[in-house]
Amino acid sequence: MRPVGGGALRRSAGAPRFETPRLETRVGEVVLANPVMTASGTSGLGGELAGYVDLASLGAVVVKSLSAQPWQGNPAPRVIGTASGMLNSVGLDNPGMAEWLRRDLPALAATGATVVVSVWGFSVEAYKEVASQLRSAVLAGQAPGVVAVEVNISCPNVEDRRRMFAHSAEGVAAAVGATFEGLQGALPIWAKLSPNVTDLTSLAGAAAASGAAAVTLINTLMGLALDPATGRPRLGGGGGGLSGPAIHPVAVRAVYDCRAAWPDLPIVGVGGVTSGVGAAELICAGADAVQVGTATFADPRAPARIASELVSWADAHGVTDLRQLKGIAHERDRGC
Repeated sequence: MRPVGGGALRRSAGAPRFETPRLETRVGEVVLANPVMTASGTSGLGGELAGYVDLASLGAVVVKSLSAQPWQGNPAPRVIGTASGMLNSVGLDNPGMAEWLRRDLPALAATGATVVVSVWGFSVEAYKEVASQLRSAVLAGQAPGVVAVEVNISCPNVEDRRRMFAHSAEGVAAAVGATFEGLQGALPIWAKLSPNVTDLTSLAGAAAASGAAAVTLINTLMGLALDPATGRPRLGGGGGGLSGPAIHPVAVRAVYDCRAAWPDLPIVGVGGVTSGVGAAELICAGADAVQVGTATFADPRAPARIASELVSWADAHGVTDLRQLKGIAHERDRGC
């Protein structure tokens, strides 16, 4: 694909319209019909968005993070709006893997959705346990539609409460390695990494070396909102994670840097995607696929709308296959 018009990708006036751009993409060995997915924690445990979006039309539905055992999460209030996004301290509330497999997955699978399961744990053994539970279900034919596991490692390490797994190469390797051991090859692993670090590229490398087939960039930024009348946090859990449009440039930088450092590592970009242009920007930076999260709170149809806008953007810019767009920001003599 050759940019035209001073380095810009744009279909010249009067040029014939293309057929619908090719949307199929790959995240490692996982083939997705569409590069737009939901983001974990923003679209529920199953088919909650099915009344608004044809879930089968999306690249995948990434479900809320699941642990080996049920977890109640943090006290209310859990979510507040910010000037350009949202601050949340939900605390990874979930019914546990076994209950999700029994109660939520069948209805989600019935929509025809491609499913990515997000998992988490407070300890290395907890990651291994939840992965083992999912592996058993896969081998028993009880995990229809599930194609990958996204490891949420941006949670406290109970073995060292001063640190999070995602904040050190050792922590990333431990959590990803334990998940890899629990799955025993039953499903590919995507490691969802935190931007709250000084060298994200080295952590992406640690994830890949420990068994991750791809990385998801990024999770939320650490934030805090206070009530000045009382001096107390506005969220029941204290601090929280900032998401939404405010963090989009951070996500683009993370994807760009990790693509430059690891040219062959599959990357899923996520963070503040609210439009097809925002999705295209992450792909331009080097993402193989993107996720839509906080936008669904204001517009539950956002993932489908953004996918449609991405197609329109590609057509307007002469892109016949979205894979042509991937990483073009790294071609120094060209631009997005």
